[in-house]
Amino acid sequence: MRVSPVGPLTGLTILVLAFVAGSALAAPPAPERVLYRDATLIDPATATALPHMDVLVDGERITAVFSDSALATEKAKARVVDLSGRYLMPGLIDSHVHLATPPNQRQAQAVLRRDLYGGVTAVRDMADDLRPVGELTREALVGDIPAPDIYYAALMAGPAFFTDPRTAETSVGGVNGTLPWMQSVTPETDLPLAVARARGTNATAIKLYAALTPALAQRITAEAHRQGLKVWAHATLYPAKPSEVVVAGVDAVSHACLLVREPDATVPAFGQPRQPANLDRVRHGDNPALARLFATMKQRGTILDATLWTYAPPPPGAAQAADMPPLTPGSCDDVVGGAIAGQAFRAGVAISAGTDNIAPWTDPWPDLFHELDDLHTKADMPIAAVLSSATAVSAHAAGQDKEMGEIVPGKLANMIVLTANPLDDLGNLKSLILTIKRGRAYPRQDFVPLGKDDITDY
Repeated sequence: MRVSPVGPLTGLTILVLAFVAGSALAAPPAPERVLYRDATLIDPATATALPHMDVLVDGERITAVFSDSALATEKAKARVVDLSGRYLMPGLIDSHVHLATPPNQRQAQAVLRRDLYGGVTAVRDMADDLRPVGELTREALVGDIPAPDIYYAALMAGPAFFTDPRTAETSVGGVNGTLPWMQSVTPETDLPLAVARARGTNATAIKLYAALTPALAQRITAEAHRQGLKVWAHATLYPAKPSEVVVAGVDAVSHACLLVREPDATVPAFGQPRQPANLDRVRHGDNPALARLFATMKQRGTILDATLWTYAPPPPGAAQAADMPPLTPGSCDDVVGGAIAGQAFRAGVAISAGTDNIAPWTDPWPDLFHELDDLHTKADMPIAAVLSSATAVSAHAAGQDKEMGEIVPGKLANMIVLTANPLDDLGNLKSLILTIKRGRAYPRQDFVPLGKDDITDY
């Protein structure tokens, strides 16, 4: 056989040549300029609907927002999408999901697909097996799968928590409690190293789950912030009570129902017997201990991720959400949680919209819609505030308020188009005809309902 004068081509050489040739042939397409014209622009934060507004998008970002009457030469410079008679608002954000406990890529992709085609453009994953979550994040970011963008947490908890079977499900192939995304910590832990290991997963935050004292929660939070990570926490860490978690400096606390322990003098350690909470103290939305807590949260800017829907009694024969303990008669539910969240809202605490649950596979709309309904009906939040909880507030909770949550120049083009005004009725979110994520359009008509094999019927 003939041999090349430069020597035989090795597998590595062929790979390099193929990469170079492919790079030369497959230059990335130029970003498209699109003008979304003559929409009624919905701003949940101000509860306003501005008619005859235009939004100019270059690639994945918004570059201008202006009145349609000011349109001069932009028509000739962009592809025009006529939205007259339509409503345009920021994409929705679910501030509490679990995509891999245990890992099930097919189900996760199905849920994410349902979310995106239903108007959800970002989610906050609150600790899972970050190996599949990291891949889902990459696939969503580059558009390999139709999915919201994902921002996720690495978990830290005390050793007592790692008897929980879910921690084994998310640690297959490794030693439970020692993996970068699922770490057991004690006062003797090298926290700078532990946080650096969590950062290596590309996490946005550390999640504090359970079995942590106030002092250790404060030390972890300080180190995470020093290294540029957010800190998201369960509202009660057993033994740390809600006020101690907030004073530790965390950025957000999850589960309104976990605030029922705040009026208690002390909270037992994780795994120790717990007396049933006295729900009568909090069910009327006027508890003095919670009033003091909420004043502190408002002053510090701590967000409450209420997750009311996950505490709703499941339909007959259905399972409880994977992240929550089983509900027993007399335990906190979405009604009591709603009263707590309502008191927090009236006190000026920012409420984000998170689900921590999965709707039945037959539901064609995002899980988030259930939480929005509960925030309105159970926490008595006005519609505009509910929409703000799922846009600007959830963006802030995810650490992404500089990138999303509003339709303003410089932010990502994450928007939804509706045929009815959502400020009039939350049900009008189901008039959605188009989701735009990072400038890419996902028409609702292209959504194919999920099959039973793709989503577990909860």
